[in-house]
Amino acid sequence: MDTDVLIVGAGPTGLTLANELLVAGVSAVLVDKLARRSELSKAGGVQSRTQEAFDQRGLLEPLLATGNYPAGTAHFAGIPLPLTRGRHRLPWRSIPQVAIEGFLERHLAARGSRVRRDHELTDLVQDADGVTATFADGARIRCRYLVAADGAHSTVRSLLRAEFPGRPGTATTVAADVRLGGDEVPTHTWSPDGHWVHVFPLGTDPQGRPLRRLAMGGPGRSLPRDVPVTADEIRDGLRSVLGSRVELLELRYARRITNAARQVARYRHGRVFLAGDAAHVHLPIGAQGMNTGIQDALNLGWKLGAAVRGWAPEGLLDTYHGERHPVGASVLRNVQAQSLLMDSEGTRTPDVAAARELFAGMTRLRDVQYHLDDMLSGMGIRYPMPGGEDEPLVGLPASDPGLGPVPLHELLRSGRGVLLDPADGFAKVADLWSDRVDRVSRVGGTRALLVRPDGYVCWAGGPDGPEAALGHWFGAPK
Repeated sequence: MDTDVLIVGAGPTGLTLANELLVAGVSAVLVDKLARRSELSKAGGVQSRTQEAFDQRGLLEPLLATGNYPAGTAHFAGIPLPLTRGRHRLPWRSIPQVAIEGFLERHLAARGSRVRRDHELTDLVQDADGVTATFADGARIRCRYLVAADGAHSTVRSLLRAEFPGRPGTATTVAADVRLGGDEVPTHTWSPDGHWVHVFPLGTDPQGRPLRRLAMGGPGRSLPRDVPVTADEIRDGLRSVLGSRVELLELRYARRITNAARQVARYRHGRVFLAGDAAHVHLPIGAQGMNTGIQDALNLGWKLGAAVRGWAPEGLLDTYHGERHPVGASVLRNVQAQSLLMDSEGTRTPDVAAARELFAGMTRLRDVQYHLDDMLSGMGIRYPMPGGEDEPLVGLPASDPGLGPVPLHELLRSGRGVLLDPADGFAKVADLWSDRVDRVSRVGGTRALLVRPDGYVCWAGGPDGPEAALGHWFGAPK
C-alpha cells in the first residue's frame, strides 16, 4: 500500500477528512486535479455544529484569527429567525469557503501533509485488499480505502457508475461576491413583480472594506449556466429591487447556480466512500452544503481510522451511510421547501404567496424557530444508535456545559472517545479500552456519558454501565 486512505478532492470536505485521519494516526494522501487552490469564495457560512467540531480539534480559534468573520442570524427561506440568536454557544458565522480551504491546507502542510495538485483521476479498480487509482499522467496510487470528495461533478462517482437519483436543474439564479455602496441593504428583499435580492456579509477585503455575498433572481433571470454574469446584470438586478438606493462598487466573482437536487443511493461502494458534493447536490440555501460535507468527513474520518488501526467493530464503516444518508436527504428536502417558499423563479403565483404568508406567521412562534434552527445549524442531528429509544441524549451532539476545569471540546482534541465518569465508578471498565477511550472523572454534572470521537453521545448512564456501548463503537477490549 502507498497509503492507508486516498482522498480525491481538496475542498472543505477532503481537507477536513485529511485532518481527521491525521488526528487518528493513519496515513492519507490528498489529491486534487486543480494545479492550484481556487480563490473563489463559493460557500459563505459556517453553522454552529461545524464550529463545534472545529473547536473539538483545536481549529476554531486559529481559523477565526485569520480574518473578520461576522456572526449572523439564522433564516429559513429568507424569513429571519431572531429568537434563535445566542441560543448556541457558537452562532452562525460568515466564513468564506476560500478562507476555510486556505486555513486547513496551511494547517495540514505545517504537519507534513501537503495536497498533491495537478492529479486528475482517470480510473480506479478495487479488490478485496484495497483500491488502485490511476491518474492522467499514468501515475498510480495503491490504498486501503478511497474517499471521493471531488465535488458535484465527481469523477469517482462516474467511475463507480453510482446511482445518483433526484431532480436535474430546471432554473438558475446568480450568486456573486460584491462591494456595495449606498444605503444599508436588508438581508432579504422582494419586489412586487417577483424580483428578489439576498445579501449576506462576507467579512472584509485586505483593505478593510466590507464584502457581501449577493444572490438574486426573478422573472426572466434564469439563464443557462455557461452564460457569463456581467456587472451590468448585477446592477440591473439591484435596481429592479432596490432602485437607486444601492450601487455596485466592485464585482469580484459571480456564477450561476442551479436548483438541481440529487443524492447518491449509497455512500459506500466496497472500499470507496462518497462525501460532500460528490454524494449530494442542492441549491445553496442556508449555508448547508459545505457544512453537510464537512460533517460527512467528521463522521467518516474516525471510522476509517479505526478500520485501518484494526479495532473497528464489525459494521462500523457501514454506519457512515446509515447515519449520513438520512441527513443528506433531510437537507435536500428542506432546501426544496425553502426554494418553493422563496419563489426563486419569481412566479408570484397566489398559491406560493399564500403558503409563504402562512409559514411566516408560524415562524413567529418560538418552538417553530427553535425547530428550524436545530435543523439548519446541525445541532439537532440525531443519529440512530442502540439505546437511543430510551435515552434522549443518545445520538445527539454532546453539549459543552462546562464540565469542570476542562471543557468537553478540549477533551475531544485527541481524536479519541471520551467517557465522562463524574462518580468515578467505571475505572476498571474503561481501562479495557484505554488505548481508544479517555476516561475523565472530576467533571461537572451528574450523568455519565460516553462520547464518540466525532462528538456524539453514544451512551448516557444507565444501570448496565458502558460496556455494551464501548464494544459496539470501539471494538473488542484490549
